Amino acid sequence: MQARIAVVTGANRGLGLATSRALAEKGFHVIACARDSEAGTQAVQALQADKLSVELRVVDVNQSEQIKDLGRYIRENYGRVDVLVNNAGMILETREAGGDRSANPLLVSPMTVMETFNSNTLGALRMIQALALMMPEGGRIVNVSSGMGQLSDMDGGWLGYRMSKTALNTLTRVFATELAERGIAVNSVCPGWVRTNLGGENASRSIEEGIDTIVWLASDESATESGGFWRDRKRIDW
Repeated sequence: MQARIAVVTGANRGLGLATSRALAEKGFHVIACARDSEAGTQAVQALQADKLSVELRVVDVNQSEQIKDLGRYIRENYGRVDVLVNNAGMILETREAGGDRSANPLLVSPMTVMETFNSNTLGALRMIQALALMMPEGGRIVNVSSGMGQLSDMDGGWLGYRMSKTALNTLTRVFATELAERGIAVNSVCPGWVRTNLGGENASRSIEEGIDTIVWLASDESATESGGFWRDRKRIDW
C-alpha cells in the first residue's frame, strides 16, 4: 500500500522541519519543500538518517514555475497529495528598522507589505492551486497563520505581516467552501509565539507545542472539521 503523501513548505527549519519529522513518523512520505537547496539538503538528510521517508524539492513559494514543476513531479511520481501544510512565510518588519522595513505602519514601505503578502498569502494560494486537484476525499490543507492576523484581537504595528495572515485566513475560508464537495478539509492554525528563528529565543512556546495542532489537523482521524482557525486544538475567533 502506498504511503500517504504530505507536502510541507518552509521545511528546512523551525515549524516546517518539525512538522515534516512528525508526519514522517506517522507513516507519511513527506515532500519537504525549501527555497534554500543547501539548508534543505542538510535538513532532509538528518531526517533520512533517522530512517524517515522524506525527500527534498527546492521550491520558493514566490516562484510560480517552481510550484508548477512540483505539481508535475508529484503527478508523475505519486499521482496524489493527501496533506498540504502551507508553512513557508516571512516577517520583514522590525522594531529596530527604520524606514522601509519599520514595524511602524506610518513608516513601512508599501513594497515591504507587498513582498510579505506575496510570500505569506500568495505563496499558499499558488500551492493550493497547484496541488488541491490531486487531493482525494479526506485530504487536508493546513495554513500556518498567526494570532497577529486575528481581526477580533487586532493591534498596532507590523502592518504587512498582520495583513498577510488575515488574508491567509481568507484563503482558508474560501477554499474550505470551494473544496467541501471534494471532502477536503482546509484550516488555519495559530501556533503561538514559538522559539524558532522567526519567533526568537524569548518566545513562550516550544516547537513541539507549536506544531501539535498543525500535525493534529493534518493527520488525526478525529480532526474532521473544516474552515476553522485553531490554537491548541480549539477553535478561536477570526
